[in-house]
Amino acid sequence: MIEYDNKVWFRHILNFHKTDTFRILLQEMVIVSLYTAAVAAIEIHFLREMRVNESGESLVKVLKNTTVMHSILGFVLSLLVVFRTNTAYDRWWEGRKLWGALVNNTRNLSVKINTLLPDCCQVEKEYFRIMIGNFPTALKEHLRDGIRLNEIEEVRGVEPGLFSDGHQHVPSLMIQAMYRKAKSLMDAGHLSGDELIVIDKELKSFFDIMGACERIKNTPIPFSYSIFLKKFIFFYIITLPIGFVAYFEYWAIPISVFVFYVLVSLEIIAEEIEMPFGRDANDLPTQKLSEMMRGNVNEIFTE
Repeated sequence: MIEYDNKVWFRHILNFHKTDTFRILLQEMVIVSLYTAAVAAIEIHFLREMRVNESGESLVKVLKNTTVMHSILGFVLSLLVVFRTNTAYDRWWEGRKLWGALVNNTRNLSVKINTLLPDCCQVEKEYFRIMIGNFPTALKEHLRDGIRLNEIEEVRGVEPGLFSDGHQHVPSLMIQAMYRKAKSLMDAGHLSGDELIVIDKELKSFFDIMGACERIKNTPIPFSYSIFLKKFIFFYIITLPIGFVAYFEYWAIPISVFVFYVLVSLEIIAEEIEMPFGRDANDLPTQKLSEMMRGNVNEIFTE
């Protein structure tokens, strides 16, 4: 995720980073400008003298009427783009709230286990310290369709191969391992049934957060809606110069390019943020959050 100072805005206007939509769409904007220039040349130099009715009305004058259609369609298109952008941002913000809840729950679980377990259970406390710190990293990589074993801290007492790439759902196995450890501590008399229920609440929240993140990841915007909006924008831009040239002549070139840039940029931004758990520049800072949670957990267990 890109970190920036939102109070300094003029500098950002002049700055074009590698993920800026201007860089991404530069080739397409050149194509739109050439297409608009061709339409302008045809209308200005070949169609201006053509008459389409007995009153002598020119074809270019008739083409001016297409701007009325674009005004109506532009209003409809703006509603679709706003809905698309809001939907994508809602998914991004929901993901951020889920990872914010995970930050709190890892702290809560660490505090409770470090407090409830007696001092004689230092090995078990070390086990939970590492496992709780590993879970956000495992969840981050699971949402990215992979597990980086070098980011998973080894812990004594875990089943061999638990963190191997062969397992489909390492975060679930981690929660299951912590449940087993908590159950063994209760059987050994180090935790009471009521204390296990307190711990169960936090472990269950891990499952809830993980499931909600998977729902966002595995349920994209419906394909029919996404492709319809792309087609709508395409045909809107293709037909836009026809009416604009009649009014603005060659000035229609920058106008058409600017309209294309705005509409398509919003669609590109929406596509990027609707899947907020990846490695794109505007995705959630899950790597930073995972490292922060591991540091918080380590600090709690050292108190």
